[in-house]
Amino acid sequence: MNPKALLQLDRVIHEKGRLAIMSMLAASVELSFTELRDTLEMTDGNVTTHIRTLQEAGYVSVAKSYPRGRRLTTVSLTAAGRSAFAEYVSLLERIIHQARAK
Repeated sequence: MNPKALLQLDRVIHEKGRLAIMSMLAASVELSFTELRDTLEMTDGNVTTHIRTLQEAGYVSVAKSYPRGRRLTTVSLTAAGRSAFAEYVSLLERIIHQARAK
């Protein structure tokens, strides 16, 4: 296996909490903060920190609304985020293929 491939993994996505968030968002148009938090069994602070990191990288967008007077925060992948995640998954697949070929 080529160890250089491992060094190419996007460190923003590679952290397990952010990888989980990106994976969930890749399968949905958008998800609420609460859905992410509850499904991933994370604290509010952990989800907030991971979303902030992904947002700073340009991978997710965050929208706040107030339906029926209650705050709703939703998160979705940006085009850059969708592309970065697809590249990340593709690289992982190549790494796995190389490992299995040995």
